[in-house]
Amino acid sequence: MPTITRNRKAYHDYEIIEKYEAGIKLFGSEVKAIKENKGNLNGTYVKGTGGRLNLIGFNLPPYSKSGILIDYDPARSRLLLLTKKELDSLLDKIEKQGFTLIPLKFYTKGSIIKLEIGLAKGKKKGDKKRSLIEAQEKRDIQRDLKNQKR
Repeated sequence: MPTITRNRKAYHDYEIIEKYEAGIKLFGSEVKAIKENKGNLNGTYVKGTGGRLNLIGFNLPPYSKSGILIDYDPARSRLLLLTKKELDSLLDKIEKQGFTLIPLKFYTKGSIIKLEIGLAKGKKKGDKKRSLIEAQEKRDIQRDLKNQKR
């Protein structure tokens, strides 16, 4: 599954608890634009309204080889497609337990574009610092192990 674009800041700002695979309702030219690596997931979020999940804040410029698109809104909210069971579970966790849904990456599965979303809790400043220190320590240990093998 080749990744098209990913939200690198999501893992820094949030603690990802669970990951879900969702389809996304797009126009044909939007699919081509995503495959062209246009669009940025930074600053986007998923909002649950009326029994649906929508991707908010995703600005997708038009496909470069398409002509002039009349009435095309690059910042429109896009509907996420999930099973009824997953949708009910996610909406319940968002409303009652205070979790947030964050888009993590766009990828292709065959010829279909999928969006990976994560059920997340926000990190505090100390948690962010601690996770950076842990990652640095892990890299140092790996480097030392690699040097010992030589």
